[in-house]
Amino acid sequence: MKNSFKKLSYDELVAKRAELRKSYLDMRMNKVLGHVDNPLQVRNTRRQIARLNTIISEYSLGIRKAK
Repeated sequence: MKNSFKKLSYDELVAKRAELRKSYLDMRMNKVLGHVDNPLQVRNTRRQIARLNTIISEYSLGIRKAK
């Protein structure tokens, strides 16, 4: 799962980040309420968002080129 984001285009990365942010907020809310099945999934989602942010910032810095 770590390297699955590298093949996505810029628009797909932004959409995936929005989707993960929404699911992360839902998981955080459920964690507060005590309805979480897998608490490690919250951490994994947060790390995936960070990976996406890194790749998106590489596009803005010119390190990665749009294909």
